[in-house]
Amino acid sequence: MSMEEYIFDRVKLLLGEEMMEIIARKRVILFGVGGVGSWCAESLVRSGIRHLTIIDSDCVSITNINRQLMATTKTIGMVKVDALRNRLLDINPDAEVIAIQQVYNKETAPQFHLEDYDYIVDAIDSLQEKADLIRHATRCPGKFFSAMGAALKLDPTRIQVAEFWKVKGCPLAKALRHKFKQSKDFPSKKFLCVYSEELLQNKGESHHLDTYDSTCPPVQTTPANQDLTGLEWHSRKVHVNGTLCHEVAIYGFTIAGLIMRDIIG
Repeated sequence: MSMEEYIFDRVKLLLGEEMMEIIARKRVILFGVGGVGSWCAESLVRSGIRHLTIIDSDCVSITNINRQLMATTKTIGMVKVDALRNRLLDINPDAEVIAIQQVYNKETAPQFHLEDYDYIVDAIDSLQEKADLIRHATRCPGKFFSAMGAALKLDPTRIQVAEFWKVKGCPLAKALRHKFKQSKDFPSKKFLCVYSEELLQNKGESHHLDTYDSTCPPVQTTPANQDLTGLEWHSRKVHVNGTLCHEVAIYGFTIAGLIMRDIIG
């Protein structure tokens, strides 16, 4: 037996050899490898997905360590997709993990060739880019899944799955729906979201880093080798909310589970 056969022995025991071959042929692209996306990627690779493309423009910050899979004291300053790719290849060296350090927006959208993927995952935080990706992805043949807001949550039993237009109690989903209605440019098909109606309040103060960190090298891993040195590697958000690892991880694992269920089902 090869190493890969040993790695996935328990998965094959549950699903069968033929299904493992089907899983290995599926192509997944994942946008955003922060708290939700990094755990989603981990679960997919551990379940037998061999073809995974991960996209994120950011580098690992010390404030990522509480919730992001590849964020440790040893990876601070590394390009996030590179750090995550290293981790995923440690799990399965035979996997094809393509790491692209890039921002997703209307201008960069064509370079990702979403039509080539069986599954598209949205784990983006930014409202405008998230809305653009939803519109783009739902016009492609692949199955699309999206993560709604995972910050300010504590209770894992309140995490659930619903079709986008039926998501309740999530400010991010509400803002997206308002944006679609305002522009009259709607998603082209229905899609499932992971979300929670729980909404807590921040009780402490943030030591959020909002300046350029010179420890993050101007590395370009995109095919076009774009100059990304002008980007702020630490998120510069108007407001930073508290987040817990178990919440974002469950979001990510749930999306990975939805993909596995769809493949098997």
